[in-house]
Amino acid sequence: MRLLPCGESAILVELDSTRERDALHDWLRSSRPAAVASYVPAHLTVLVVVVTPAQVPSVADWLRALTLSDPPARPTGASEELVVEVTYDGADLRDVADHLGITPDEVVRRHTQQRWHVEFVGFKPGFGYLIGDSGGLHVPRRKSPRTRIPRGAVALAGDYSGVYPSPSPGGWQLIGHTGQVLFDPDATPAARLIAGTVVRFVEVAARG
Repeated sequence: MRLLPCGESAILVELDSTRERDALHDWLRSSRPAAVASYVPAHLTVLVVVVTPAQVPSVADWLRALTLSDPPARPTGASEELVVEVTYDGADLRDVADHLGITPDEVVRRHTQQRWHVEFVGFKPGFGYLIGDSGGLHVPRRKSPRTRIPRGAVALAGDYSGVYPSPSPGGWQLIGHTGQVLFDPDATPAARLIAGTVVRFVEVAARG
């Protein structure tokens, strides 16, 4: 764990693995000091925002004392996975299948039969970059991005899968959509997909 100053009242914590990132996230979620105003997990970093500059040293001491190899237990009944229900009717499903040399049914099977892990959040608020635990769905981005992709579109690009949290341009390959709201700025928390979230995609409607 490396602690770097970030402005007057924040600490950027650099970590060696996503496992350490998840452990630090669990500590912050379960027992963060009152001096910690907020935190933002990313791929191998966590930005810890402190209430006042004077409290930065005490928060740094708390961070250094953590044992990331032994994270706190998650609350009883806490869900280990976020289940996302998907209708696999995306405009690029056939193109994805052709690129991989498999059928659309096999694309869906590979997408639903593995656990996905949010490595980091980027591009726009609530957009999680998910990596699957068994792969098999590596596809390029579209040569010509779309000017508007609807909220809830489920997509692939490179080794990643993602769910568009709100309408936006985008160049990922669309394989389906979900009606679940995964980002709501008026909710607490606003984003369902944050670094460390484990996701399972489930098919909920038959394709024509």
